[in-house]
Formats: sequence, C-alpha cells, structure tokens
Amino acid sequence: MNSKLLIDAIMRQTTILIAQLSTAAGIRAPLAHLADQVFLHLASEIEAQGVGRKVVADMFGLALRSYQKKVQRLTESATASERTLWEAVLDFLKERGSASRKEIYKRFYQDEERHVAAVLNDLVNSGLVLAHGRGNSAAFRMSSDAERKRFFDEAEADSLTAMLWLALSREPKTLAQLKAMVPVKGEAVEQAVKTLVHDGRVTLDYSARPPVLTTQTVVIPVGTEQGWEVAVFDHFRAVANAIASKVRGGTARSSQADVIGGATLSFDLYSGHPYEAEVYGLLTRVRSEINSLWNKVASYNRTHPAAGRERRKVVFYFGQNVEELEAEAIKSRDYK
Repeated sequence: MNSKLLIDAIMRQTTILIAQLSTAAGIRAPLAHLADQVFLHLASEIEAQGVGRKVVADMFGLALRSYQKKVQRLTESATASERTLWEAVLDFLKERGSASRKEIYKRFYQDEERHVAAVLNDLVNSGLVLAHGRGNSAAFRMSSDAERKRFFDEAEADSLTAMLWLALSREPKTLAQLKAMVPVKGEAVEQAVKTLVHDGRVTLDYSARPPVLTTQTVVIPVGTEQGWEVAVFDHFRAVANAIASKVRGGTARSSQADVIGGATLSFDLYSGHPYEAEVYGLLTRVRSEINSLWNKVASYNRTHPAAGRERRKVVFYFGQNVEELEAEAIKSRDYK
C-alpha cells in the first residue's frame, strides 16, 4: 500500500469538503487558524498512538526542540480570526442600527448579491439579526441582548444535547467526563443531561460509583434540522473509522467475507434512461430496508439484553450523490 499517495489524496478531498463548508450559503468562515489546528490535532493523535516525540518531529520535518516549541506556542495561543463578509455585514448593522436590504446591497456592491443575501439569511437564522418585510424594502436590525440570549440559549442547548447524546452512544461516561469533553459551562452540560434523561434518551446508572450515563441508540430523524450537524459528523466519523480499522487490520485488499469495509459504485445515466428511476431510488430503498432491520434488532435487544455477554457495535454507513456531467464528458466515457 502506498501510504503517501493515499494520504495526499485524502487530504485533497478533505480540503474540498472544508472549502464547501466554509463557504456554505455564501458565508465566508474564518480559516486563519486551520493550519495550526490541523498540526496540533495530527501531532496529538500520532503521539497518542505511542509514537515518540522525536519520531513525530521527524515526520513533520522538524528538529525535536523546534517541534516542542511549536506545539507549546500553538497550545497556548488564542485562535486568530480573520474579517469575513459575515462579520462586515454584522458590523455595518451595528453601526447603523438598522438598514434595508437595498442599502446593504449598495454598501457591499463589490460582493455578489447572492453572497450578501446568504449572509443576511444566516444572520437572521442565527438570531443575531431580525428582519421585517420582504424584497429590497425588507429592513434588518440587530437583535437586542435579551432577544439574542433567548435564541442562543435555546439553539445552543439543542446542539449541546445532541452532541452529548452522540458521545454517550459510543461508550458510557460520567457527568465529569462529559463536562471535560466540551468547552461550555458545566451548568449547561448538566441541563443537557437532565433533558436527555427526562426524554428517556439516556439512562443514569446509580449502581456505579460515580454514576454512569448510558444510551442504547441515537436517532436523528430524516427531515429534521435539529441535530443535522451531529448526523453529518457521525456519518463522516463512521467512514473514517472504518477505513482506519481496515488499515490497522494490515490488509489492503477486500474479500467477500469482509465485515469491515465499503463499496462505491457509480452509474452513468441520462434523462429518459430505462433504469433512471431504479438507480435514483437506491437511497430510499436502502434506508427503508435498514430502518426495518434496525427496528427488529432494537426490539429484540429490549427483551433480550446482553446480560454481561461480549457486545459489538456494527456501524453501517451508506450514501448517495448525484453529479451533473458535461455532455461531451459523458460522450467520451460512453464511446471511447
């Protein structure tokens, strides 16, 4: 296996994903901290696998002392942020108090209107800005402290609750361990845990000392916006972990008997293709089949608990994407 070629290809694909996320809906997310963040996380993970610091430093092409100083500097430094269109529009509204859509477009005439419109939409959805009216005459104003606090408290509580629920699906944790995982106040974690326990999504096992929080399943329903980020991250992590497990297994090939691995198939279609509907329906059919199997397993497990037996978690991932191809590209692929 040529590890360097594989790592380079994965890095390129990952940067494409990050680029899409950072410019989603026209929003320019600050990326100044990204390179340092990647270095720190990568160095930490390699060291966690038992590789000595001198070897890790050599992998980065650094002398040991230079590597240690860089890690220390980045760990102690605050995250830098760069000015974005999002921040510029927000500052403009702070200065003006309120402004119409037309006035905002005029102020940011050098940016594409669709980007400015996307930023305005995001600011409204995030609770920082309130909108009144429609079209170019719509007025935007900064929300008050009380309005923002109410919005943020509700939104952050929902996101935090979903993230903690996902964390507990991997392994049981104490309240102290959960608090150490997230950079928020302990009171917020406690409230999120209370919500999870009250909803029946999490169980508090008092027989352990200290008490341990457990959960059997995490379900983010299709069509919901709440927890969408958690669902995306969980899917991405499942794919990455499966690849890592395959690599750790020491084999670079697949077999029919594999229980760890994946498969990727692509179908070349055109409008009116006799199998068009059948291919497009793959996602719906597989979802339906897997949900049916998941419900049967969950129902059986409720009446037949593991009771001390060795447990395994099987994580199955799948997805579907549709890419528009140029007519000439399709022709060359079909007939060359």
